[in-house]
This record gives sequence, structure tokens and C-alpha cells, in this order.
Amino acid sequence: MPFTNKTVAFHTLGCKLNFAETSTIARLFKEKGFIKKSFLEPADVYVINTCSVTENADNECKSIVKSALLKNPEAFVAVVGCYAQLKPEEISKIEGVDVVLGATEKFKLLNYIHLSGKHLHAQIHNCEISDANFFVDAYSVGDRTRSFLKVQDGCDYSCTFCTIPLARGKSRSDLIENVIRNANKIASEGVKEIVLTGVNIGDFGKGQLITEDFKKKKEVTFLDLIMALDEVKGIERFRISSIEPNLLKDQIIDFVAKSKKFVPHFHIPLQSGSNDLLKLMKRRYHKELYADRINKIKTLMPDCCIGVDVIVGFPGETDELFLETYNYLNNLDLSYLHVFTYSERDNTEAIDLPNQVSIVERKRRNKMLRILSAKKLRLFYEQQKGKILSVIFENENKKGFMYGFTQNYVKVKYPFDETLCNSILNVTILDFDEEGNMTCLLKETKVYN
Repeated sequence: MPFTNKTVAFHTLGCKLNFAETSTIARLFKEKGFIKKSFLEPADVYVINTCSVTENADNECKSIVKSALLKNPEAFVAVVGCYAQLKPEEISKIEGVDVVLGATEKFKLLNYIHLSGKHLHAQIHNCEISDANFFVDAYSVGDRTRSFLKVQDGCDYSCTFCTIPLARGKSRSDLIENVIRNANKIASEGVKEIVLTGVNIGDFGKGQLITEDFKKKKEVTFLDLIMALDEVKGIERFRISSIEPNLLKDQIIDFVAKSKKFVPHFHIPLQSGSNDLLKLMKRRYHKELYADRINKIKTLMPDCCIGVDVIVGFPGETDELFLETYNYLNNLDLSYLHVFTYSERDNTEAIDLPNQVSIVERKRRNKMLRILSAKKLRLFYEQQKGKILSVIFENENKKGFMYGFTQNYVKVKYPFDETLCNSILNVTILDFDEEGNMTCLLKETKVYN
């Protein structure tokens, strides 16, 4: 069914993986004749790609649906993604929602679109999560100078706080040949940097057929993937979005340290600096292994940027155990923290654990770690002063300035110059601006444009 000159707008919640999938769904709409609009504009169809990690997801979803219908009360509203898989009945009761699509159906959204009037009741097309056993590739282009490339989906871990396995199913991966094919497509769009994304990308190789190129291997691994990607022409940077510490093997760190294209930036979830809490969370490592990973990275790549996920207020986190985490993080050579306040999730083990922490105390601990994160980031940025780093500037003009990230993820600003957008440029890092970004001095050398 053609939808020539019909309009569609997208709103994405959550992670880089969701952005990659939204971008792929948007391309499917474009192939059918839709014109993409901003979510701030009137459109015939609104697509909301949801996240299971977001707190107050129900209220957030209601607010987004309401804002869409204010622009066009007759618009077709689709809610898809992780939260749609976990809570389809709740979403279906939100006034104005026409269809709710879970894990296996979101890429088939066009099959459910009708523009002949609002549904009286939202349709739900969901599946048993065990049926989410196939891989659908995805990548983002056109929205930013970086592209998010999905290489893996799902998770076989059973962390007691997490609903992602319930929302996305078992761990499964793309074929290396297809990842390379998608990377080449992205390069043909003029993109210089790719961020590898998934739910548990260090698990790459699971749920994947062993192909002819790798038939002599026992298994295909994440190391195989990044070694193959390092040879892709046209992409100058690859960035690893997030990788579990127990899957960040020595060989991966060694390879990134000498790689032509993989940048010195890791995001490594920790969740707690207490072995007691890590055990309650059913994480697959101890804090000693985590510290070993950080020390090895910094030995080989002293200027590497290292980000950390940490949860505060997990059941059983006493004052003493929180201080153990605080002091542990304070003593590690880290660059920034992503701090999450624990919140109860249905169908997780943690919801039934004793010794729940009060909401007030959870917020207090969150604030303490956010202050620590700001100090860590400030110190890391201070260490970059005077150094010559490469940066890719974004296309957006923000009050006369342009912004970009260095290879080691330092955010820098420079007076806006359209000719410098999406170019890799050598700059000298100078000092902080009033917003905490680094200013820079442009070197004469333009590496790529």
C-alpha cells in the first residue's frame, strides 16, 4: 500500500540501540513514500520507540502521546519497543494509542498502519519473548555525524534488577559479513564514525551461524568482529558503546591499543563496588577483576576515556556498602559515571529482596555519585589541556558555536564554520568554557573531510 506524501515523526527513548532501530524503521517508511517530520511538527503517523530502563515509563509514554495528539488529534500513534513488549496492556489503555508492537513486530509496523481514522481500542501485537530468536540488523544515518550500528541483540544474563532479557530475548548476533556490509553502506553516506551497539556486545557470536570464513574456528567472537571492522575503508573511527567487564578480554584491550581505527574510549558497566552487592545483583565478576581491566587499559592507553554505569539504592545497600562503592570509584582512574537510581521492576528478582532502601536515601546517594562524576570528568579534561587531539564536529550551529568529540571523548567547542562539519580535524585543547566543555585551537591540518 503506497503512502505517498504522508508524513511520519519519530520519538526515541533510551539507548543507542533504540536510535539505530528507529532510524532503520524510518528508512522503511521512506521506502513506502512517507516524508519524515520532526516530532515537534504535525504528522500523519507518530512512532514512539520505548525503553524498559526509563523510570516512570508509563507517565512518560502518556505525556509523549498527548504531545503528539495536540499537533494532530487524528494522527495514527504507534508505541513500539522494549516497554511495549513488557507492558502492552498498560500502553493500550493510553488514550490515543492505535497500535502496540513488541519485540518481534516493531520492524513490521507498516503492516499495521491505517490512516482512515483512530482505533476505538489500541491493537496489541506481541509475542512470547522466547519467539524473539532471530536477528534484525539496524543502523542510524542522517541524524548525526556518528552512526550507531547494531551488531547484537538480547541478553543471556540474569541480573536481578534487569528487565532487558524479558524485553529483548536471548542473546543473538549479526553475521560479520553483514556487519561489514552495513559499515560500508554507512561509509557511502559520508559518515566518519561508527558506534557499535547492542544489548551485550561482548557476547557477539552467540546466536550466529558459523560462516565459511570462520568455519575452522570454534566460535566467532567480538575480537573477530572488531579485527574485521578495522579494515573497513571510509570509516575513520570505531567506538565501542558498552561492554561487560568479564567480556572485555585482554586481547580486546591489546587490539584497541594498537588499532588503526578503534578509539581509546570504553564504557564498562560496574553497578556496584561491593562484592556483596555484585553477588546479590548476579553480576558475573568481582570488583577485583573490574579494577584489573581499568588498570590494564590505562597502562596501555593513558589518555583513554573510561565511563562507568553504577546503581545506587539497590536492596541491601547499607550506608557502609554504599561508602565502599564510593571509595572504590574514587580510587579508580575513571573519567565519568552514569549513575542510576535503583527502581523496582515487575518480574525481577530484586523486587522481592529484603532491606529495600528508602527513596530519599537513594536520591541522596545518586547526588553524591553525580558530584563525584563531575570531579572525575573535570580532572580527565584537565589532563588533556595542551594536547593535540582529533575531533569530528557536528553539523549543528548552537548560538554561533559547533561541538564535537575527540577520539578519547572530550567534548570541545569552536566558532561555527560550516566547512569544518563532519571533518576530522587536529586541534589543541585549551581550557573550559562556562558550560564545562573544552575550547580548542584549530591546527592547520585537516585530516579528512
